[in-house]
Amino acid sequence: MHSLCARTDRGVLDECSASYDGGVADHRADQSAYRSGSSDRLLWDIACPGRPSRIPGVTMAGFGDRGRTPPELRLIPHPAVTLVLVVDGTVAALDAGGRLLTGSFVAGVGFGDSLRIVRADAFACVQVRLSPTVARAALGPVITELDATVVTLDELLGGDAGRLTGRLSGLGSWEERFAVADAFVAERCATVERSNPEVDWAWQQIVAARGTGQIEALAAELGWSRKRLWSQFRSRIGLTPKRAARLVRFDQAVHRLVAGQQAVEVAAEIGYADQSHLHREIADFTGLTPGTVVKEPFLAVDDVAWGWPGRDTGRLQRS
Repeated sequence: MHSLCARTDRGVLDECSASYDGGVADHRADQSAYRSGSSDRLLWDIACPGRPSRIPGVTMAGFGDRGRTPPELRLIPHPAVTLVLVVDGTVAALDAGGRLLTGSFVAGVGFGDSLRIVRADAFACVQVRLSPTVARAALGPVITELDATVVTLDELLGGDAGRLTGRLSGLGSWEERFAVADAFVAERCATVERSNPEVDWAWQQIVAARGTGQIEALAAELGWSRKRLWSQFRSRIGLTPKRAARLVRFDQAVHRLVAGQQAVEVAAEIGYADQSHLHREIADFTGLTPGTVVKEPFLAVDDVAWGWPGRDTGRLQRS
């Protein structure tokens, strides 16, 4: 049975559950999920798949308009390729170059700080996050050339884009949409050569270390030169190993800040030189400060949509 986020009379998120193929998910959040003025309310209905994707490294969530979406929304960089499948209504995004993209779109791993949603009317969409080790197989080699930019789904997939979104739009439940999106990713992964295992391993190590490990040590462990690791990683992932590690650590940092930790504590726990270093990294990725980034709506609902803290996000293996 289709189920979306429900709220109790106390204004606390009670549950977010959706099921397909017999799976049931139950995610809970407290009153910090989203605050708008004096009212504690979620901006969107959020549907959560009841079971993991058949492809490790792929997660998804459904978002439905509740008439409260702000006129402009900043998308926060994340260590995954982001696929937004619009199944109803209108969604329009503005990229860093000022280009307006309407409908479904794909954002490269760690997309820049200028990507914004500038229109979202009566919409429903499935958002899919793909580990960069999976994205190349699912979306083609060109995905690694996006270089933190955005393209429409039509530009990336051609006729397959319309067929996918058309099918999703004809479905009446979130569980059906999740199943179709998952099957689409699985089918494309099955017919395309996956990334090489050395690069997969290097990415896993960066994620496992939460972006704090020594990149040179990865090259030594592989028996590769630093130059070879940089070249292979960049061509397969779309970022250099150093940029990837910074992005993973940034993702850890902002979610800890959203959870209520103090900036000085976060900086110390995840290996920043000092609080000023943390400030500089957040500014580089978002243009914001630690105090303002925590108010971003998409970050505020991550614990609902993605089950944060989900420190294994982006890994190839699930526990």
